[in-house]
Amino acid sequence: MFLSPRHAAIIEMAKEHGRVLVDDLATHFNVTPQTIRKDLNDMCDQRLLTRIHGGALFPSGIENMEYEARRKIASDEKDAIGKAAAKLIPDNASLFINIGTTTEAVSKALLDHNGLMVITNNINVANRMRVYPSMEVVIAGGVVRGSDGGIVGEAAVDFIRQFKVDYAVIGSSAIDHDGALLDFDFREVKVAQAIIANARHVILVADATKFERTAPVRIGHLSQVNTFITDRCDIESIRGICAESEVRLMETTRMA
Repeated sequence: MFLSPRHAAIIEMAKEHGRVLVDDLATHFNVTPQTIRKDLNDMCDQRLLTRIHGGALFPSGIENMEYEARRKIASDEKDAIGKAAAKLIPDNASLFINIGTTTEAVSKALLDHNGLMVITNNINVANRMRVYPSMEVVIAGGVVRGSDGGIVGEAAVDFIRQFKVDYAVIGSSAIDHDGALLDFDFREVKVAQAIIANARHVILVADATKFERTAPVRIGHLSQVNTFITDRCDIESIRGICAESEVRLMETTRMA
């Protein structure tokens, strides 16, 4: 498939950032917004991008980045977040852990705990924790995503709804500045919503790069969680939501 140099550049920008906006592209390429809209429409017709109001999304956004590569993004920050979350969870607790590289960092930090009952739809979490005799690991059934070992779909939702646990550890692919928690796969979102609804204390773990990303499917809102752990939060609207909704905001860079 032939792509003009501008089209190829737009695709690369969309891959990197998850989305592109008409006004930003017009400024970047020094062309009119009408020219960019035509470019985007042409690429959407070829299914290279997905049109949204004011711009376009790369169809898989950040989602289809190789899983090992995603693990390496902000890895030190994720490790610190994982350790901070683990300190909030006592021995002999029951908890959900959902899909994501940051939630996996929490599972790693929990390995010195005793008497935990861990219910997860993340094969990587289950595989890490199952070998520890002090852990009882329960894994959801459903469709297994080859890209990251996440278990999604209605069967997983029905499974999660059987439990009421002490804690839930959840992640998010993106956090909008209005507090919306966002993801790419609507099947995963349904599982995450069931997890939030069936936990007494919800811990959201997400590094600061999530404020710079976007995704098309809404999980819920920051006000629905009890504790939000990140490396840093420079977004005043997010800090305001936490204060107004009595969400405990923990920033690992301020905890050292």
